[in-house]
Amino acid sequence: MSTKPYSLRIPKGLLELAEWKSKIDRTDKATALRQLLYAGAEEYVLKLISEGKLSIGRAAELLDLSVYDLQRLARERGVELGAAVEQYERAREIAESLSRR
Repeated sequence: MSTKPYSLRIPKGLLELAEWKSKIDRTDKATALRQLLYAGAEEYVLKLISEGKLSIGRAAELLDLSVYDLQRLARERGVELGAAVEQYERAREIAESLSRR
């Protein structure tokens, strides 16, 4: 994953949280901030996929993950990717009705 510097204002509370995380994880504050940012990005991407607003392939690309790793992440977080059971059943019904013609 390539990185790019970007200046932004970070609320004091988030900086304190990052400092706390850096002490617990024994890492520097910048790394802790990136980890927190990435965790939020993962949650947001999974939300967009589940709402049908982002494809799995594009989401994997944005997070620099393989599609398999993204699917594993979704399973771990209990997020349903792809069509719902009702959509599969409806598609099967349509396919059956078309095959009878």
